Amino acid sequence: MPTLDVLDRNNQKVGQVELSEAVFGAEVKPHLLHEVVVWQLAKRRAGTACTKIRKEVRGGGRKPWRQKGTGRARSGSRRSPLWRGGGTTFGPKPRDYNYSVPKKVKKAALRSALSSKLGEEKLTVLRGFDLESIKTKDFVAVLSNLAAGDCLVVIPSADEMVEKSGRNVPRVKVLRAEGLNVYDILKHDRLLLLEGAVAGIEEALS
Repeated sequence: MPTLDVLDRNNQKVGQVELSEAVFGAEVKPHLLHEVVVWQLAKRRAGTACTKIRKEVRGGGRKPWRQKGTGRARSGSRRSPLWRGGGTTFGPKPRDYNYSVPKKVKKAALRSALSSKLGEEKLTVLRGFDLESIKTKDFVAVLSNLAAGDCLVVIPSADEMVEKSGRNVPRVKVLRAEGLNVYDILKHDRLLLLEGAVAGIEEALS
């Protein structure tokens, strides 16, 4: 069972926490990480791209010129996709890009992502930010002490002080444990877990 030091806001060791082998010591499976990240990005697509086909383009009621005798190619409508300003052939229409992925695959991918961060020694457990007020400067000071520049901060539950203090910090995202996902873990270089969030993550994934 892997053991990790628990640090305070000044980067001093204040304890240790035992991590679940099933969650943080799982085999890293890149194909699962890829599958879930592609699914997450597909879900985020708006799918609002839309082009007009020939019947939706304005105009085109009159035949541009007579069928024969002009020396030009025959043409029946200004709406033709061959004409500038005409309709689009096989253009995009509004659609939903979402599809389903089994829950077991999502959980296995999350375990792989967490295990990879631990294996790369890029996972830190923090006792708490101990912020006295909503202040970005104090939030950044804690990250600076921990040498955590590009990081994902995972908190156990709603915490207005931490969430609002960290929302404008570049390359930093504050996320509740219930919203932990593969894409955000892999996107950020470091993973910073508050001590209270560890038990919730292990319970959800074990």
